[in-house]
Amino acid sequence: MGEKVAIWTQLAGLPLKQYYLDVDGIRTRVMEAGEGEQTLIFVHGTGGHLEAYSRNFAGLADEFRVIAYDMVGHGFSDKPDRPYTIDYLSDHLVGLVKALHLQKVSLSGESLGGWVAAWTAAYHPELIDKLILNTPGNITNKPQVMEQVKNSTIKAVEEATYDNVRARLEWLFYDKSFVTDELVSIRYKIYKQPEFKRAVYHIVAVQDWEIRKNYVWSPEWCNRITCPTLLLWTDNDPTGTVDEAFILKEWIPGSLLYVINDSGHWPQWESMEEFNRVHTAFVKEGGF
Repeated sequence: MGEKVAIWTQLAGLPLKQYYLDVDGIRTRVMEAGEGEQTLIFVHGTGGHLEAYSRNFAGLADEFRVIAYDMVGHGFSDKPDRPYTIDYLSDHLVGLVKALHLQKVSLSGESLGGWVAAWTAAYHPELIDKLILNTPGNITNKPQVMEQVKNSTIKAVEEATYDNVRARLEWLFYDKSFVTDELVSIRYKIYKQPEFKRAVYHIVAVQDWEIRKNYVWSPEWCNRITCPTLLLWTDNDPTGTVDEAFILKEWIPGSLLYVINDSGHWPQWESMEEFNRVHTAFVKEGGF
């Protein structure tokens, strides 16, 4: 199954653009395909990059203008010397939407990207049409998960070997065979950038309580989310159980819950067809 997955195989033949955009002075890497009236922006997780969604473009580009990007401090985007807090990452996302001259978009964020997408929907509701929170992870601030994310991410960068990068990726997956040599090589190349050794500490800053406490998931700001919202969970997410989804369901008015089985933290890879189908139904019709 996983060993047959190849990023370029998914993208071959698809009219596709990869480019850099100036977002408030941040050189930002973007990939997009499709010319649909509705725009769907994907937001990756901690230490991630836009290739996290490379399996989804072909299945969604017929319906939407699909965009993925490297968050500030991540991938091949610029890496300013400052902590990458939730509000800072959100401001970058808002800047991206405006730099693309978009009036309203749908957001799908995974892990840290879900946190950023939700924060953006709460504080910039005028920009968001639909919101999908894909395994947003550790909304109850479990110390052991925070430590695992922090230590494994730093190790993958400070001791950047293929084995360490593979171990960091495999932690995210239920079916480890989806962690291909190609995916490991891409992330290894990203982590070997000289500036990444400094940036990684800014990336994991939100795993430190003194910073995290200012942005923790709470009803105070989640109640501000007014757009249709889908909580997209899995049954084998190492960062958070399905029980935690019901907490967010209480906090985000009118939100819906959908659980994908036999997947870990990256259902967009492990359950591509189901992930794409649910996204299409929710963004177009508000259901699944």
